[in-house]
Amino acid sequence: MSQSPLNRAQVEQLVRQSLSRFVGQGSSQQKQGPNPLVVNISARHCHLSQESVEVLFGKGHKLTPMKDLYMDGQYAAQESVTMIGPRSRVISNLRILGPCRDFDQVELAYTDAVSLGFKIPIRNSGDIAGTPGCMLMGPAGFLEMKEGVIRAAPHVHMAPEDAEYYGVENKSFMKLRVGGELGVTFDRIFVRVDPSFKLEVHIDTDEGNACGFTQDTPCELIK
Repeated sequence: MSQSPLNRAQVEQLVRQSLSRFVGQGSSQQKQGPNPLVVNISARHCHLSQESVEVLFGKGHKLTPMKDLYMDGQYAAQESVTMIGPRSRVISNLRILGPCRDFDQVELAYTDAVSLGFKIPIRNSGDIAGTPGCMLMGPAGFLEMKEGVIRAAPHVHMAPEDAEYYGVENKSFMKLRVGGELGVTFDRIFVRVDPSFKLEVHIDTDEGNACGFTQDTPCELIK
């Protein structure tokens, strides 16, 4: 017995079912990166040399780890300092991150700089030539920094296998698409590649607040 022809509604239903199966297969087979992407907000902090630590906390003083950070070997120290900016405005309890480096650097958000009363450039970590300085105060003394106060550029740390997966090189740029209610895309995420790195994006507190970022916000790196 011959079957009666399908009406328009039945045809559309069959097409939708077919497309649904196709899309489902595609998403289940989507290639995943070698390492999970982590996005963290980096609050204001400073990096110090061992010599500067001793100026602020006393001869022979060593930083005391308080909390491990996501990146292996990095930690927030128990020690903090007071930062004195222009016109004697201060930020108290500026956390020191360890281990010690071979240079001194303070990383602030834009609103931190406004509250201190001066303008700071956006720079990559370590690129401090020509940047403003400040005074740091610790329990044992004062440290005058001639330069080194920056607003850290948004950046991503990644291992070589991550760089290969995303098709990027050290010191190149990527985009970070942040989901959620606002849906913001950062267009210039600086890429730092090293075998010791985990896949981690750093944005500052102003940037995190502006895009409504939380630990549940979906994020995606884009070349």
